[in-house]
Amino acid sequence: MASAYSALLLVFFFWIYEPVSPQQSRIELGSSLSTNIPPTSWRSPSRHFAFGFYRQGSGFIVGIWLASKPDATFTWTINRDVPHVSSNATLELTKKGKLLLRRHRNNATDEEIFIANFKGSASYAQMLDSGNFVLYNEHSEAIWESFSFPTDTILGGQNLYKGGELFSRASAIDLSTGRFHLKMQDDGNLVLYPVDTLDLPLDAYWSSDTYDNPGIHLILTGTGDLLLVNQTLHEIEHVSPSGSESNSTSIIYRATLEYDGIFRLYSHNFDGGAEYIISLMWHVPVIQCEVRRLCGFNSYCTMNDDDQPDCLCLPGTAYVDPNQRFHGCERDYNEGSCKHTNEMSSLYNITVMDQIAWDDNAYFQASMSEEGCRKSCLEDCNCAGALYESGNCKKQKYPVKYAWKTEDQLSKSFFKVALEIIQRTSKKAVVLILVMSLAFITWCLVALAISGLFIFKSRVIKGRMQTESGNFGLARELTLRAFSYRELKKATKGFKEELGKGSSGAVYKGTLYKGKKAIAVKRLEKVVSESEREFLAEMRSIGKTHHKNLVRLLGYCTEGSHRLLVYEYMSNGSLANLLFRNERIPDWSDRVKIALDIAKGILYLHEECEAPIIHCDIKPQNILMDNLWTAKISDFGLAKLLVPDQTRTLTIARGTPGYMAPEWTKISTPTSVKVDVYSYGVVLLEIVFCRRNMKINVSKPEEILLSKWAYELLVARELDRLDLGEDVDRQKLEKMVMIGIWCIQDEPGLRPSMKTVVMMLEGITDVSVPPHPTSASA
Repeated sequence: MASAYSALLLVFFFWIYEPVSPQQSRIELGSSLSTNIPPTSWRSPSRHFAFGFYRQGSGFIVGIWLASKPDATFTWTINRDVPHVSSNATLELTKKGKLLLRRHRNNATDEEIFIANFKGSASYAQMLDSGNFVLYNEHSEAIWESFSFPTDTILGGQNLYKGGELFSRASAIDLSTGRFHLKMQDDGNLVLYPVDTLDLPLDAYWSSDTYDNPGIHLILTGTGDLLLVNQTLHEIEHVSPSGSESNSTSIIYRATLEYDGIFRLYSHNFDGGAEYIISLMWHVPVIQCEVRRLCGFNSYCTMNDDDQPDCLCLPGTAYVDPNQRFHGCERDYNEGSCKHTNEMSSLYNITVMDQIAWDDNAYFQASMSEEGCRKSCLEDCNCAGALYESGNCKKQKYPVKYAWKTEDQLSKSFFKVALEIIQRTSKKAVVLILVMSLAFITWCLVALAISGLFIFKSRVIKGRMQTESGNFGLARELTLRAFSYRELKKATKGFKEELGKGSSGAVYKGTLYKGKKAIAVKRLEKVVSESEREFLAEMRSIGKTHHKNLVRLLGYCTEGSHRLLVYEYMSNGSLANLLFRNERIPDWSDRVKIALDIAKGILYLHEECEAPIIHCDIKPQNILMDNLWTAKISDFGLAKLLVPDQTRTLTIARGTPGYMAPEWTKISTPTSVKVDVYSYGVVLLEIVFCRRNMKINVSKPEEILLSKWAYELLVARELDRLDLGEDVDRQKLEKMVMIGIWCIQDEPGLRPSMKTVVMMLEGITDVSVPPHPTSASA
């Protein structure tokens, strides 16, 4: 019986992929669609499917949809994460046999996007009744088809092969990539996961349980059956219940992973003519709340009175956005007060909840009594909650990812909540506070008046001195001091003590004001031959930058051919010395602070200063440490002043090998702030691992390139085996590695902005698992 059924499937398979009859309409070379002039789509012979432009809001979506009434149902889209095009676009099957989307821009070059990538050229195209858009060569052989690149849907006759995935849309009307995906794994298991996970068994919320069957794939038959079959179309597993057992051309079957994470199988019955009737045939999981990450962190799913899912916060947390309850919750108290265990009972209390559990990996697990479990969580600064089951206590840190309601009546959960301490103030105390406040305000007003008078007099004196020296107007505008070459030579004792040397020149230590103020003097050696006016204009831009994570520029010298810059002196040297030449590894908390300091400095240069600045050479040697071990960026704004590296004149590349973004090697690639993001990603990984990105003297070949090794350790979940110090926060470690790998993506558009990087480091924005950067495998 099984072999007979397999034979029928084989016949059905060839029926699906037989060449289309000549009677079906062909789309010839040179045919085009426009958003402004009909036709706006190419229809299948039955008129059930259309491919082209579909109006949505003020723009258009390019894709394939069921064109009959009541509503358009999309089965495939192009440029999924940027689906909309303006009302001035065309879609063309060119004379050269390429499928091209052309966006027309006013007073600018048209943007051209190739929709289908294939070898050779097409001779014609067809929109088939199966919902498949196909390009054919001169021998009527299919060379490209939309069925090979599914988005969130497969149709009758369509396969999801090994390694294939369906990604849900973001919402009912937003077709961009959403939060869930269906994966046809290499081991033969069909699994549903949230997208921002490592696709581990812990993350799965439904599977076909057909593992250990490599080579099988999913097919939706023309009779509405979802089958897992091998390469000979022999059935391995019947995923859905049996379909209609008919192959009527009036019924179209569709399986879609929808925005709520449910995989649903539908039938569209066209017996009624121009309109179709939609019927839900099957879906998994059956219970909506079984979908992982349907509710965000620190919340759990429950069904309301209307049988609709709702998300509730765990005790001790509050909604991130009360209007978006599915976005999760965050802790509603600060952990800063959690320092002394003997004070915990006065700061926190324990709330007990029955029938709430979670599947997260516990950071602590031991056998103890129920009271002991409650007390252990209360006295532990890291504990967000504890799960007590059958004498076993499991403690969990924030965030709690996979909380759910359980039917286990014996399960108890303990959650730490902050106490509200209300202090009653006596009338006498109120009077005392008012008197002290009034006295303080009066004192502040007197102090401000005296300070204002002092500042006014000091500025008058300073103005007279500047007028006498002839530098009044320029120095006041730049808020910088113009030094003579003689002054700086004397301050540095003839440029005697060299602090370091980089590509732009050497840096010397000096002192001003009779040795009371230490300075660092950079002597620029490769300055572009330009007028003094242009040099001073660049100094004006640099001089207006003021940020705690930037090395302060104090002055300059433009005397004759000399070009010198005067900076504040950084007493603790460079980050490179701290990471690579220090016998002792810096504490983990110090490394986290340094990483955030650098990110905030770059963010200021990119987005917050008056004139945005691209550094072009972020590296540990250009990160300096002050006497309080605050990281500060140096040499910013010098990219326009320095002569480009003569070995890279074609690309005008700047920066240091190992820290340079891949786009530097591409001719005519415009420079953007994303080159600094790439360099920061390399530096971040070096800070985390306390080693250089490129290291030849290693025990294993895979450890030579840090970015490649870090990604492999992250995916294998083996970061714990590294000796990075006893105080390392493992969750923070994993997050920082993921941020670093996001920053070093080859495609600039995939790299986050520095604002996003800062928000991820501060825990404001979640960090998803990054794709493998191509350069990391080089």
